[in-house]
Amino acid sequence: MKLSKIFRWLTAGGVCLLLVITGCAPAGREPTKPQAKIETQMPEAATVDTVDLTLKFAPQDSTKYKATTEIEMSVNFEGSFPADVISRNGRNSNKVEMLFTQTIQSIDDKGYAAAKITIEGLKYLSIYKNNPVIDFDSSRQEDRSNPLNKLVGQSYTIEITPDGQITKVVDANQARTAVGGDATANKTALNLLDTDVIMKRHEISALPGTYNAQLHTGDNWSSIQTFSFPIVGSKAYERVYTLKEIKTQDNHKTAIVDMNAIPSSEVEEQSSQEQVTSPLSKMFDSTGPYTGRLELDLTTGKIEKYFEELRSEWIAVDPDAKQNKDEEPAVVKMGAVRSHSLEKVN
Repeated sequence: MKLSKIFRWLTAGGVCLLLVITGCAPAGREPTKPQAKIETQMPEAATVDTVDLTLKFAPQDSTKYKATTEIEMSVNFEGSFPADVISRNGRNSNKVEMLFTQTIQSIDDKGYAAAKITIEGLKYLSIYKNNPVIDFDSSRQEDRSNPLNKLVGQSYTIEITPDGQITKVVDANQARTAVGGDATANKTALNLLDTDVIMKRHEISALPGTYNAQLHTGDNWSSIQTFSFPIVGSKAYERVYTLKEIKTQDNHKTAIVDMNAIPSSEVEEQSSQEQVTSPLSKMFDSTGPYTGRLELDLTTGKIEKYFEELRSEWIAVDPDAKQNKDEEPAVVKMGAVRSHSLEKVN
């Protein structure tokens, strides 16, 4: 099929399927490959501090956090499209903010912690084709009767490793039973307790994954993260984490880790074949940053702040467009946001 025909198919409604097939449910776990070997930079002096970037656990210790996850897909038609095509512009998005208390119940001989997560508050905003379909805030009195409010006060237990991985959801049955029901809000609440969604919510990907590794400023490590997108297929990124700074304030040492990702050729074989054979992926030019940051209190071994955010945009220009001053070319733009953050609440 010629590119011009493909472009006409896209404008006739093909891209609009994006807003149907990506209902923007809360993100599950994207495949993550093991992290690469740490690259060590030579310190300028022998007295440079070295640190061990791992979490520390103590039985019965409690910490309050806010986890925020956002997923968005959008389609925009620009340039010399007729008005009825431009009217199809739209976006789907889901944003979830969960306030919870994490209490360490026990620590095994490997250093893995069983942590009880108690939900203290919840905000959920879901937009479908530009229109809000769920707008819930547990702090609003009028939302107290919403089935999503049944999540508040519920608990589940996870197992956390010192390098921030979630090995399993130990128990979430009572919480899942509490929110059961056939209504959309019940199903949404249950989805927030899905095993993969829970694990992704609490996972910290920025830690190097090497126990007792003595790192100093300038050291870096990496991992591969793959995302799947409608129409354009899968895309892999190499996330490069760098220990940028070790600062001391109020008798606490804090490590600052920055992440910058670059596109990688390391995709799953099947996804790679789909991209090669699909003319759709060849039509779009892709841009957008994928960045992150971690602030780890080295004194307490607790996360202070952590986020990773991908913002992608794909642009396709009508290959038959007339390039003159009187008419702008027809352009299809697709956008995507994938973001996750965890912040300690004082």
